[in-house]
Amino acid sequence: MEDNYTTEDLVSAYIKIRDQIADVKRRADEQVAELTVHLNAISDELQTICKDIGANSINTSAGTVMRSVKSKFWTNDWQSMYAFIRDNGAFELLEKRLHQTNMKNFLEENPEAHPPGLNVEREFVVTVRRK
Repeated sequence: MEDNYTTEDLVSAYIKIRDQIADVKRRADEQVAELTVHLNAISDELQTICKDIGANSINTSAGTVMRSVKSKFWTNDWQSMYAFIRDNGAFELLEKRLHQTNMKNFLEENPEAHPPGLNVEREFVVTVRRK
């Protein structure tokens, strides 16, 4: 990039490129949404075929269909879930990650507290707002 651009030129270019990226993403999202409708319709039909013939897999020359059960788990009572996990020593039921905003707020409110093993990475970022 040349050195003779003004800050205004750079901000203008930044906003223009950011808008182009947003437009490309929007169009791609629309295309993906349309394709997903078709994919889900085919998936539903394959699910029906598997159910009707009592099969968990079907081999074809184009590929193999596999039917399986997908489970999702959640709780509506976190207080009881935390107690259950603690009482059963089942901490592996939780994911190992920190809530970024909550940790930042905690450290700001408790500057003397520094959890053991906590790593912090900071970097400068640029934010550009449109006029």
